[in-house]
Amino acid sequence: MVMATTRTIITIPEKEKLRLKAFSKTHGISMSAAIRQGISRLLAADEKNSYQQLVRESQGIWKKGDGLTYQKKIRAEWDSR
Repeated sequence: MVMATTRTIITIPEKEKLRLKAFSKTHGISMSAAIRQGISRLLAADEKNSYQQLVRESQGIWKKGDGLTYQKKIRAEWDSR
């Protein structure tokens, strides 16, 4: 699946641009490709953090005993059908 792209203008400090240019040259990619990779990593890290936050917030809400025991009981019912 090919996703549509959009051209975007960003403003970064000259020092960061020089580092980005050096990074791109070292890795044999364009500055645009490096920026796309950076954005992908940023969003993936944010998604991971969001998941971990959800786990922390939902920890301990199950109040019906041992969750694994309950899960095995329910799945055994599926197998008996």
